[in-house]
Amino acid sequence: MARKLVVGNWKLNGSLAANEALLAACEALAGVDMAVCVPFPYLAQVASRLGGMALGAQTVSEFQSGAYTGEVSAEMLAEMGCRYVIVGHSERRALFGEDDATVGRKAAAALRAGLVPIVCVGESLSERDAGRVMEVIGRQLDAVRESIGAQGLSRTVIAYEPVWAIGTGRAASAEEAQAVHAAIRRQLAKYGAPAAEIRILYGGSVKTDNAQALFAMPDVDGGLIGGASLVAQDFMAVCRAAITGD
Repeated sequence: MARKLVVGNWKLNGSLAANEALLAACEALAGVDMAVCVPFPYLAQVASRLGGMALGAQTVSEFQSGAYTGEVSAEMLAEMGCRYVIVGHSERRALFGEDDATVGRKAAAALRAGLVPIVCVGESLSERDAGRVMEVIGRQLDAVRESIGAQGLSRTVIAYEPVWAIGTGRAASAEEAQAVHAAIRRQLAKYGAPAAEIRILYGGSVKTDNAQALFAMPDVDGGLIGGASLVAQDFMAVCRAAITGD
């Protein structure tokens, strides 16, 4: 995978004024694909100020329409100009009860609407210490594969986010990230998906001081960036670290 993808995840942050200032200080760069996933109320504002970056949302309903108060469908996101949507983020799994099967159905809903789901997978610290990293990630990927098949997986982005590294300031080393990314790619190949063509991003305290080492790894195809995406200087520095020569 020659060209890398860097996606900012604003989480539950932003205001009209703050968004305006942040976007004014960001610009699309040659040699890297860039996107921002923002809270639903700001999709229209951000869509008008992207300047070459792609738009994404942070979650999506598994339902297309109906009596599901508070839900937002993939078709609605597509209509607002979204290209990407995050599904299965560890915060959605832990705080909002999304299980593996739900994540699979959300990925399927995104694909039906023409969106690219960014499917998040990752283990907790206790699971890592118990040597269960790929057991956990394999189970998470299995559920997605059951919903969308190998052909559907070819149209996704996978984001490896070790739960113990999200928002903690503690990141996996470049070598640790590479080992898991390579294992994920092998798992995708076992499904019959075109593993070499599927982007696998690293997310988990990616910052200006570790981005270059992470992105230099052969199976790390970019990053899903949390806190650093809220500071224009930091986000742009991370994106510059991901620039390839193509």
